[in-house]
Amino acid sequence: MKMDKSPSSQNAINSPMPRMPLIALFATAVGIVVLALYASQPLAGIIGPELGLSTSMSGLATTLTLFGYAVGLIFLVPMTDIVENKRLILTTLVGDAFALFILAISPNGLVFLSASFVVGLLTSAIQMLVPVAASLSSEAHRGRTIGNVMSGLMLGILVSRPAASLVTQFFGWRYLYGFLGVIVAILTIILQKHIPSLRPARRATYWQLVRSLISIIKEEPVLRRRAASQAMCMGAFGIFWTSVALQLGQAPFLLGQGGIALFALAGAAGAIIAPIAGRAGDRGWTRPMTVSAHLAIMFALMLAYVGVAVLSNNRSLSLGVLIFAAVILDLGVIADQTLGRRAINLLRPEARGRMNGLFTGLFFLGGALGSALSGIVWNAWGWPGICIVGLIFGAFAAALSLTKKSD
Repeated sequence: MKMDKSPSSQNAINSPMPRMPLIALFATAVGIVVLALYASQPLAGIIGPELGLSTSMSGLATTLTLFGYAVGLIFLVPMTDIVENKRLILTTLVGDAFALFILAISPNGLVFLSASFVVGLLTSAIQMLVPVAASLSSEAHRGRTIGNVMSGLMLGILVSRPAASLVTQFFGWRYLYGFLGVIVAILTIILQKHIPSLRPARRATYWQLVRSLISIIKEEPVLRRRAASQAMCMGAFGIFWTSVALQLGQAPFLLGQGGIALFALAGAAGAIIAPIAGRAGDRGWTRPMTVSAHLAIMFALMLAYVGVAVLSNNRSLSLGVLIFAAVILDLGVIADQTLGRRAINLLRPEARGRMNGLFTGLFFLGGALGSALSGIVWNAWGWPGICIVGLIFGAFAAALSLTKKSD
């Protein structure tokens, strides 16, 4: 493998493992910034009527936020390979804070939907922070570093919906976005003192950089395999978490908004696997850990089916099994993603931003597919159908992981 000989890449290779307070800061940062990505999903029925949006238009808030995030992954994150990283990250976060404030004071639906897209676009700053963290550690410790940062990211994703529901219940949705804007602004000030200044050696125009993405996909089989594997995992994740609130609102559970929020918080326990998976990768256990992650996803979906279809006469037992299934599912998805990030961050130091943007953007399509299928499958086959389709996603991921001995 051809290594980049720039000073920044050499520092990344030879530097000792970063101090834990710095990694904890990065993990906290990505966990906070990502909160806005899914915050509008449980609030459509509250925000829409206040801003004069129809039921169908209200759902566009989350769609536009996620679409903006995807655009940011492809067109903003790769800039870390040609632009000084610290300045790019801080500028993006400042813009994100302003966009969140606009959401908080939106006078109508058009402003809210437009700002939602911008928030998603600038939330891509989290994928700029991940490669910076990776560049600060030696190859031997890179999996551990990425795992620690990923634990913060996934925890933020998992708690975003319940946190949004709880804050809105007590204070209102405008305070939710205003509070997020303040936190991101404070976070930007703190990061300004701690993000290292990394100047990429690559000299290319922005559009040359974007065009190079196709070449990278063609030339890196590990990227293709790991992205496809995580896309299938995220498909299972998306269809489960988009539909489980519908099931929890029905018999035998009959949970309200607060109960559903607490269920999601319980599922967030799966984030503990990220640093463990990272260490496993550092020790050469990538293949068995990946296979275990995919088997865990399949087991979780089977357990979720049993919890509702077989144990529904015992409400407490049924709910307990469903919570356990949610935790196991999240363990599998997060483990696969952590191992995937470690693998791609070992490939091209000079293209780390593009690699992370491509990896996230490609597996993001799997999550979007799972979420999109949830409504169709739910209406046609209910919860059993959700579990079966999720199981199929997990089976495809397992098949991909068995095609190669290791990544």
